[in-house]
Amino acid sequence: MDLFGVSEELAEIDGQITDVLRALSNGFQKLEKIKDPSRQSRQLEELTGKMRECKRLIKEFERAMKEEERRNSADANRMLNDKKQSMIKELNSYVALKKELANKLENKRVDLFDDPANGNGFANEENVLLASNMSNQQLMDNGNRMMDETDQAIERSKKVVQDTMNVGTETAAALKAQTEQMSRIVNELDSIHFSIKKASKLVKEIGRQVATDRCIMALLFLIVIGVIAIIIVKIVNPNNKDIRDIPGLAPPASRKLLWDLNGR
Repeated sequence: MDLFGVSEELAEIDGQITDVLRALSNGFQKLEKIKDPSRQSRQLEELTGKMRECKRLIKEFERAMKEEERRNSADANRMLNDKKQSMIKELNSYVALKKELANKLENKRVDLFDDPANGNGFANEENVLLASNMSNQQLMDNGNRMMDETDQAIERSKKVVQDTMNVGTETAAALKAQTEQMSRIVNELDSIHFSIKKASKLVKEIGRQVATDRCIMALLFLIVIGVIAIIIVKIVNPNNKDIRDIPGLAPPASRKLLWDLNGR
């Protein structure tokens, strides 16, 4: 609805309201394409700010309209009043849409016009106030109430998102601590494996050394046994020429030989 024959102030306010309503329409279309809950909450907050701005501009429009009411014709005043009603209806439709999206965001579907006494879930027509039958104050009060309820729903959704983020942060910290602990355990296992390998190598070296010492001792034992055997044989049979004399262990000279030597 174009405004003709009105003041520049009213025309300017009307243009601002039209821009805000257009921005709300585009914003809700964009919101339907967003899947992330946190981004949806931020988008709803932005749309809430635009709706507050639109409500303020409508009040400015109503104030300017009353100031010029006496100077305007009856047709002009009727046109301005229809324009205001159209703005309020469109704003209330966005408020209702915002509340519905906020309730969906927190996984709760709430029927805005549900009659608690009616169990079938449908609104009782007698309890539904149509926007066309509401006064300006009723429309504004209804819009304010719906916006307040929507803000509360958004705050609850933000709290749920924040709690979820806190749980995620705590889980990430716990996983990091467990990862560090597993790294330390792996390092300790590597150290133990290295120590076991080194000990095994040392045991093998000691075993080889003990085996060598045993061989040497066995050889010495055989040599000693052999020497003792030779000595015993020489003592028992000193005239045995098959066995060579051991140096330092030659048999004593016979007495006859010693007597001959002394007689000479």
